Amino acid sequence: MKTILLVDDSSLVINMLTKALNDSFKNIKILTAKSVKEAANYILNEDITIHIGVIDLNLPDGYDGEVVDLTINKDIPTIVLTGLLSQNIKNIILEKRVIDFILKDSPKVLKQTLTSIDRVLKNYDTNILVVDDSSTQLIIATKMLNKIKLNVTTAKNGKDAYDILESSDKKFSLVLTDYHMPEMDGIELTLKIREKYDKDELGIIVLSGNKDIDVHAQCIKMGANDFINKPYSEIEVSTRVNSNLEILELFQKTRDMANKDFLTGAYNRRYFFETGQATFRKAKRAKKDLVVAMFDIDKFKNINDTYGHNIGDIAIKEIAKILNKNLRDSDLMARFGGEEFCVLLENISLENTKILFEKIRLAFENNILHALAHTIKYTVSIGVCYGIEDNLEMMIKKADEGLYYCKNNGRNQVAINK
Repeated sequence: MKTILLVDDSSLVINMLTKALNDSFKNIKILTAKSVKEAANYILNEDITIHIGVIDLNLPDGYDGEVVDLTINKDIPTIVLTGLLSQNIKNIILEKRVIDFILKDSPKVLKQTLTSIDRVLKNYDTNILVVDDSSTQLIIATKMLNKIKLNVTTAKNGKDAYDILESSDKKFSLVLTDYHMPEMDGIELTLKIREKYDKDELGIIVLSGNKDIDVHAQCIKMGANDFINKPYSEIEVSTRVNSNLEILELFQKTRDMANKDFLTGAYNRRYFFETGQATFRKAKRAKKDLVVAMFDIDKFKNINDTYGHNIGDIAIKEIAKILNKNLRDSDLMARFGGEEFCVLLENISLENTKILFEKIRLAFENNILHALAHTIKYTVSIGVCYGIEDNLEMMIKKADEGLYYCKNNGRNQVAINK
């Protein structure tokens, strides 16, 4: 759970932001203060961890951003709210190195504040790889990026950086690399990364002190997303990094719209076949077994007829939730249509397959769904194909046959290779 501190002497602003935050984010705690004194009680309390501060510059007991000094000194990412933007306030904002500043009289103040908060919250879970042969530059860059709450991994040349990308369990969103380095320079690293990752999958920002005006264009042409000249300012790097992360997220949202089912958030049938075919071919070459399983709600028509289609939709969404809780991140799960879901698993034994799907079956049997003043229980039937067939479609067909076996033999059961 992340804690957000709102500091403003206006009850209207506090209430508006509190409601908007609760509507927009899950697992957050909101602290509110209307003065420097009240805010200091939270900020200086060692038992309270504040992840973001949204601070009004002008308060009854402080007109020069005293609260911002407190949050910055405590390494709390700070977003400033201000009613006007005089030169003095501009200087305060730049000097104090705040994350963002937002004008209160802007018609988009709420949207801008939520967007800025969202960026910081996401940064806590975002990994970035910084590559430079200078230890001093690595330390400087790491400190800058830590201030905006990014998780930083470092490498001293392109070869080490690429090895980290290939071997690390972390999912990196962005690579920030120097241009001139031994063994493998920034351009070589960029070309190597682009052999595997597209620009909308992994961002690359190249930094260089080279005065050649063609270097910038060369880096972009070779696959970099952005370029920063050295020497650079802290505010430029943090702004460019956040901007590139936001663009990458927009790409991800676009992919999700094309690949995911709107109702449940599970992958759709088209994506399942596109991704599943690659997994199947790999397993076929390696002569390894796969698992394809089909899920279907038992007597789903009764739910729709008794409670209505709104409750039926909630029951369908519950399938995705329970499957997500019990499957691995590497497992592929998709909604095939209606209340029917399909999953594809690799690297699992037959015995563990039996254990897993019996556990999932029991999870549905014991689950009580509270929906729109109704209490609902339902079970699922699961047909499973274990092994490797001539093609993925045949495995799906056999899993489907297992599903029908369950339906015709009492439901609420698992059938493997039947």
